[in-house]
Amino acid sequence: MTNEIQLISDGDGLAVIGEPAAVERFLAEEGLPSKDLGLPRLAKTLSAGSALAQAGSELALSSGRWVQLTKESAQQVAKHGLRQSSKTGLSTGVVKGNHGQIKGFVQFAKGPGAIASNPALLAGAAGIMAQLAMQQTMEEITDYLAKIDEKLDDVIRAQEDAVHADMIGVGFDIDEAMTLREHGGRVNEVTWSKVQGSSTTIARTQAYALRQLDALAEKLERTAKIAELAETTREAEVKGQRWLAVLARSFQLQDAIAVLEIDRVLVVAPDDFDGHRIGLKAARDKRRDAIAQVTTRLVARMAEAAGRANSKVLLNPIQSPAIVQSSEKVALAVADFHGPLGIETGHEFVEARAWADAATELKGKVFETGAEGLDVSLRLGTETLDRAKSVTGRISGGISGGIAGGIAGFRRRGNGEERDAGQ
Repeated sequence: MTNEIQLISDGDGLAVIGEPAAVERFLAEEGLPSKDLGLPRLAKTLSAGSALAQAGSELALSSGRWVQLTKESAQQVAKHGLRQSSKTGLSTGVVKGNHGQIKGFVQFAKGPGAIASNPALLAGAAGIMAQLAMQQTMEEITDYLAKIDEKLDDVIRAQEDAVHADMIGVGFDIDEAMTLREHGGRVNEVTWSKVQGSSTTIARTQAYALRQLDALAEKLERTAKIAELAETTREAEVKGQRWLAVLARSFQLQDAIAVLEIDRVLVVAPDDFDGHRIGLKAARDKRRDAIAQVTTRLVARMAEAAGRANSKVLLNPIQSPAIVQSSEKVALAVADFHGPLGIETGHEFVEARAWADAATELKGKVFETGAEGLDVSLRLGTETLDRAKSVTGRISGGISGGIAGGIAGFRRRGNGEERDAGQ
C-alpha cells in the first residue's frame, strides 16, 4: 500500500487510509484538517473472521484519518474523481504518490489492504465514518448549549409538560452507554438493553418542542395590534431559546443512539448493515428537515412582525423598536442553533427604524403635499405626538427634538387656521 492512499466518502466525511507518512503528506498538501478514524475500533467491532484475515498485517499498519466535509473540503476532494456505488452510496478511489507527491486518481487495487474490494471492511469503515460525523455534531451541540449560558436540565424543567423529565432520565442512560463504549471499545448486550427503548421518549419530546415553536409562529401571524405584538415577540424571544435548547439536546441524544446502534448492527447483522446505515442517514435528514422548516418559519414570522413594527414607529416609538430587537435576537438564536445541525441559515435582519427618521419622512411629506400632508399630521392626534416627544430625547437625541417641534408647529398652525375659519 506504499504511496497509495485509499479515499472513502459518504457525503458527510472523507476517510483517508494508507501508510501513515503518505496519509499525512496528502492531508498537508490538500490543507485538510482531520481526526483519527479509529481503525483499531474497526478490528474490535467486526468479528475475527475472513474479512479481517484478508486485510492482514497491511491494514494493521495503516493510518486512518477522517475529514469532515464542508463546502471547501468537498471541493478539494471532488478533483480526485471518486466513483460512487449505487448500492452503498459510498464514493471510493485511490490517489497514488511518487516520492511524496500526489499524482492523481487510480482505481482500487485488488490486494488485501484494499478496503473497497472487501465488503465487510468497507461496511465497517462506513459505519465508523457515520459515527464520527454524528459525534462531531454532538460535540458542536454541547458547545452550543454551553454558549447559551443555560443549564439544560433547568431549561427543560422550566417547561410546562412532564414529558421532559423522561428525556432527562433517558439522557443519563445514553450518556452512560457512550462512556462505557468509549472505555470498552464496543456496545455489549447489557449496555444496549439500557438504551434501546429510548428513541420513543426522545422523539416525543422533540415533536412537542417543534409544536411549541410552531405555535409561537402561528400566534405571531394572528397578532395584529402593536401592543399585543410586542408581548408576543417578547414571549417568542424567551420561550424560543428554551425550546431550541430542548431540540438541540433531543437531536444530540438521537445521534448518540445511532452511534450505539451502528456498533450493535455491525456485530449482530453485518450483512444488513449497508441498508441500515443508509436508513439511519435518511431518518436523520428527515428530522433535520422538519426542524429546519419549523425554526425557519418562526424567524420569518418574527421578521414580518419587525416590518410591521417599523411601519408604525411614529405611533409606537417604544414598542416598535422592542419588537425589532426581539426579532433580531430570535434570528441570531436560530442561526446559532442551525450551525451544529448543519442547517444553512440565510436570514436577513430587519433594522429598527428610528423615530427621528420616520418623523423626518413625515415632515418631508407635509412639505411636498401641502394641505393634504397637514391633514396627515393632524390625524396623528395630541396623545400620539405628546408620547412621541416624551421619548424623543432617549431615542434620537437633539435632532429628533427639533423635528418633533417642527411637527408640533404645523399642528399649531393648523389649529389656528381652523379657529379663523370658525370665526
